[in-house]
Amino acid sequence: NRITSFIEKPAEDLLPNWISDTGDEMKAMGKNYLASMGIYVFNRDLLIELMSDPNTIDFGKEIIPGAIDSKRVFSYQYEGYWTDIGNIDSFFEANLGLTDDIPKFNLYDKNNGIYTRARILPTTKYAGTILNKAVVAEGCLIQAEKIEHSVIGIRSRIGKETIILNTYMMGCDSYESLKEIEENNIQILMGVGERCYINNTIIDKNCRIGDDVKINGGRHLEDQETDTYVVKDGIVVIKKGATIPTGFIL
Repeated sequence: NRITSFIEKPAEDLLPNWISDTGDEMKAMGKNYLASMGIYVFNRDLLIELMSDPNTIDFGKEIIPGAIDSKRVFSYQYEGYWTDIGNIDSFFEANLGLTDDIPKFNLYDKNNGIYTRARILPTTKYAGTILNKAVVAEGCLIQAEKIEHSVIGIRSRIGKETIILNTYMMGCDSYESLKEIEENNIQILMGVGERCYINNTIIDKNCRIGDDVKINGGRHLEDQETDTYVVKDGIVVIKKGATIPTGFIL
């Protein structure tokens, strides 16, 4: 598995020159290239040596190609799940893909366990919610009417009569106590309020969405950016920590 040549993000017309022996299974899936996943392990002293040149500022463009010319560089061929999430659309689809019956990135595969930081949160609590193809993390308080084809992150709060469709909600870093709410006169709590309709949306962490908010992402929306949200390729992204006022419609 010694690497003899390396190129970072080649132009499309160069791709035929970089077809590799990926194995019969990968070739059958149309995967003919060995792509770098950007995970590198170096001997410490060697890395310092390679970085001593002021012109080497990028691993993929200078450091790795330079090391191949004069050092011994090897690869490990990973054949499990991988997808490029370098843009909003692919990031969105990769996360919603977790709701598939048998997702490409299968969290329930006993041979490929997923380990996360223990937060010791309580189980999620529901009240009258219809769930369909939904992945919900721990510690949530959910009174929504319906959640479908969506991923809901930790400590999320969703109010009564709210419908969440095709949405990735990242959750919150902490809970708000009743004391904090009263002392700071907080009118819009973290999470999604009551009687909301949220579709084709990414809600970043610690967002506050008021009651009666309607956000319907889709190709009918033009790309745009405001202080609180971005629309890109029909997907609405609520920015981290943003507050969406009661009655807002998009």
